[in-house]
Amino acid sequence: MSEQPIRKDQIKAVILVGSRDFGRYPLASRLPTALWPVAGESVLERLLSHLADQGIEQVVICSSSEGSLLAESIAADHRLKLKFLDEPLPVGPAGCIRDAMSDGTNALVLVFPASVMCPPKIDVLISAHCDGQSDLTVMLNPGHADRAQMGQMSGIYVCDPGLLEHIPKAGYFDIKEGLIPEMLRAGKTVHAASLPRHAGNFRDRQGYLGAVANYLESAPKLSADLKPYKGSDSQTVWAAASAQIDPAAQICGPAVIMDGAQVSAGAVILGPTILGRNAAIGKGSVVVNSVLWDDAQVGSNCRMQQCVVDYHAAVRSSSIVEEESIPFKPRGMLARSAGKALEIAESNASRLHRTLGPQLHKISKRLPEGAQPTERTTFILLGAGLVLSALFWCYWHGLVNLWHLCNRSDEYSSGLLVPFLAVYVLWSRRQEIAQCPIRPSICGVFAFVAAQAVRFFGLFFMYGSAERLSIALTIAALVLLLFGWRLFLRVSTVLLYLCLMLPWPNQVQAAVAQPLQRWATSSAVFCLETVGYNVMQEGNIIHIGDASVAVAEACNGLRMVTAFFVISGCVVLLVKRAWWEKLIVLASSLPIALLCNTVRLAITAVFFTVLEGEQWEEIFHDFGGYAMMPLAVAAIVAELWLLAKLTILPDQEQARIITRQGG
Repeated sequence: MSEQPIRKDQIKAVILVGSRDFGRYPLASRLPTALWPVAGESVLERLLSHLADQGIEQVVICSSSEGSLLAESIAADHRLKLKFLDEPLPVGPAGCIRDAMSDGTNALVLVFPASVMCPPKIDVLISAHCDGQSDLTVMLNPGHADRAQMGQMSGIYVCDPGLLEHIPKAGYFDIKEGLIPEMLRAGKTVHAASLPRHAGNFRDRQGYLGAVANYLESAPKLSADLKPYKGSDSQTVWAAASAQIDPAAQICGPAVIMDGAQVSAGAVILGPTILGRNAAIGKGSVVVNSVLWDDAQVGSNCRMQQCVVDYHAAVRSSSIVEEESIPFKPRGMLARSAGKALEIAESNASRLHRTLGPQLHKISKRLPEGAQPTERTTFILLGAGLVLSALFWCYWHGLVNLWHLCNRSDEYSSGLLVPFLAVYVLWSRRQEIAQCPIRPSICGVFAFVAAQAVRFFGLFFMYGSAERLSIALTIAALVLLLFGWRLFLRVSTVLLYLCLMLPWPNQVQAAVAQPLQRWATSSAVFCLETVGYNVMQEGNIIHIGDASVAVAEACNGLRMVTAFFVISGCVVLLVKRAWWEKLIVLASSLPIALLCNTVRLAITAVFFTVLEGEQWEEIFHDFGGYAMMPLAVAAIVAELWLLAKLTILPDQEQARIITRQGG
């Protein structure tokens, strides 16, 4: 232990954010315990404010890939020099200390668990460490029966920087099972000290409620808008000015009621209890020793004891819940949101009609006479635009992932053109589409439900291809729902064309990749031997002269196949030919694409015997594929020309009527 005076501004605080506890505790699986709220602020925010108030400036937050979530969820305190340290693999508490002190800090280190609700004063920790004259001080919570008796570990440590010598430079290392035994074997001093009060550290629902009870019973420091509630005899009930508490409700503290919270008539609240912002308790319900997070709802005539209710979660009326965590259920929120949206739509439909009707009428008058839509059609198109906006919002994350996937993968980069080509095809058919009557079909609802079932199947079983397929299915279902069968059948081929923008499933791609690679190699060798070159094939390597050309997996022709299907599909949608001619053009896409890829590989192998330098070889290899696209388009044009010549219909002759004049 160093005898130099300790300056708080030179002390480094290390906060350990444990990984999510998947499986055992639903709330801890969804949200790290460091972000669990207490009277309007997360536990981590309270700890950071406490450290700043105590004069600490350097803070390092160690987590398991939760740094971005933590940074977005907490308010910045300009008094702190905050650093987030993400550990992709578990390194243990001592490993986190090692990584946090990698900058060569030569000062006292305070280690806190992130889930601590009543952190001790810094002077208490420094005093305990100096009195023990140790290299490592382990802070313990006081015992329950006797304050002088030490209890369980609080997760708080005071460390000298010299302990880095006993921590391995890499890998997982624990404090209790690794660092402390190692220091004792090296003759270092490890001291245990008791805290004056419980630190309020927790890791599950039961510990959280116990920490909340200790916090409320110790004259907590609350925000300025929380005042003692005048309607209660107890001085330990705080309520915000905007809280709505019925006079017939009974509240026995300690309790905190945040702004916007509602307590209905006949409700009974027994502390320690906290109601978050906009939380609500129905008529006749009894809530005992529980915490309701923001926007939580408790129905009427419920009985709740020692429970934690998640954000936006709801407890049905007449429910009896004891010692449970009530997580948020998206389905319940979706139903409530749909109900609210329906109420808003019904109450404002006439107002919307009166507001937009005259404006839309003026716009329609300016259109050509044949293109003027009816009032009903105008509102249907407006609703379709709103639904399309909602679709983009709902699938935004999936669309962004699809965009990045197509950008990264050469095999599916052509899929980025599909939506734009589809829009162009629809524009070219605008006169035919305009003639279709708009008759919304209820079958679109069932199709939409099926599309969402495919999406949730992909999300649950982690099949990205199923989730991406649901995008095209949802668009088709919405077209059927909003416009009906006539228009749906008219644009069904365009909707099917949208599937070409989706990457193939991984299993399908893996199944065809190697056969395509072998075919590309063998066909290129055959072409080279046909024109007289001395070629030898060794696996997927072509030996031609003194050069060796490796046919990589990226050269198997899959990129050519997907790109050529996009081009031929667009041509089939644009040209006016018989259905069987279009089918022939579409079916011939695969052999033409493979043939073009074979020609590209053969030409590349020949040029590799002539070109010298990796730069030229790379340029020719990269742009050789683009040079094959005109050849492929020329093949399509030649095919259409040949079909036109083979299927010339005979000219229709007008019937001649011959009459004989009577003599």
